[in-house]
Amino acid sequence: MNELKSQDYPYVNQVNDDLKIGIVKDIFASVTDKYDFLNRFLSGRRDVAWRKRTVSEMNFFNTHRFLDVATGTGDLALDCANTYPDVNVAGVDFVQEMLDKGIEKVQSQNLDERVSLNWGDATKLQYADNSFDVTAMAFGIRNIPDKEKALSEMKRVIIKNGQVMVLELTTPEPGFWWRTYSFYLNGVLPKLAKLFTKNSAAYVYLADSIMNFPTRKKFVALMESVGLKNCRVIPLTFGVCTLYIGTK
Repeated sequence: MNELKSQDYPYVNQVNDDLKIGIVKDIFASVTDKYDFLNRFLSGRRDVAWRKRTVSEMNFFNTHRFLDVATGTGDLALDCANTYPDVNVAGVDFVQEMLDKGIEKVQSQNLDERVSLNWGDATKLQYADNSFDVTAMAFGIRNIPDKEKALSEMKRVIIKNGQVMVLELTTPEPGFWWRTYSFYLNGVLPKLAKLFTKNSAAYVYLADSIMNFPTRKKFVALMESVGLKNCRVIPLTFGVCTLYIGTK
């Protein structure tokens, strides 16, 4: 694929799967140095609370192993490792620049023996069936074109009664909060991002990806279509983020 320029990012619903993957790689490679800071700043540090809530819902009962899919800079993997001292954690991502930053964080927290971050494709996980108690993905699945395949892979690698968890930025129900959030995403967020990153267009694209993410009802239906059971939906912060949990 030809190198993308920030001003060339099209709308999410105007690109094919291959181009979408290329755009996502380009975006995250270009904002890696500011990624953690912007996550905290643009969410008012709510991203920290959302991950903590996700970790609090995890249930380790057999393998005591956790897989963080689309781990990015490793925040969810590290939160899990710090919360559950007896759990070993693996993380995968397909953007090497993000992984490198995550590996630095693992080393700085002296968690090398329990946390391993490696390059990997969410739709082709290089792990055996029934290897983990829990798999999770935080703020990643909206950027994966084949969401069904990613969910199927996450289900495959957990044991029976294990959990698949998806934490994702969503939109509130129609009404005041939806209008407010839409204005923030499309009007305010890109301007704030422009103050801190050379590729502010990345946040225009990411805002568009949030607005085009399936509704809660549709996403639960997708989880159920791959065989996940007892699916739960936990809206967070007026619905601007949602935690989905299903079991195998």
